[in-house]
Amino acid sequence: GGKLSFGYAKTGGYAEITVSNTGHRIPEGIKDKIFLPFYTTKEKGTGLGLAIVHKIITSHGGTIHVDSTGSGTTFRLRLPSN
Repeated sequence: GGKLSFGYAKTGGYAEITVSNTGHRIPEGIKDKIFLPFYTTKEKGTGLGLAIVHKIITSHGGTIHVDSTGSGTTFRLRLPSN
């Protein structure tokens, strides 16, 4: 649940895209695992979605980070803008 929001900024040769929600946060013990292939906490999940996103972003010289607090979760994707 919660609200979904998106943002975009261009800084220092990078395009940064943010995707945030105000729903459930990701617990600390799980944040380090969510980009691993086949890791899932969902009954019918495959665990491939974030692993594929991570692979695509890093193969293009970018980064992806997750911040999760009591008020929601934000994913920050940075890609070279050249």
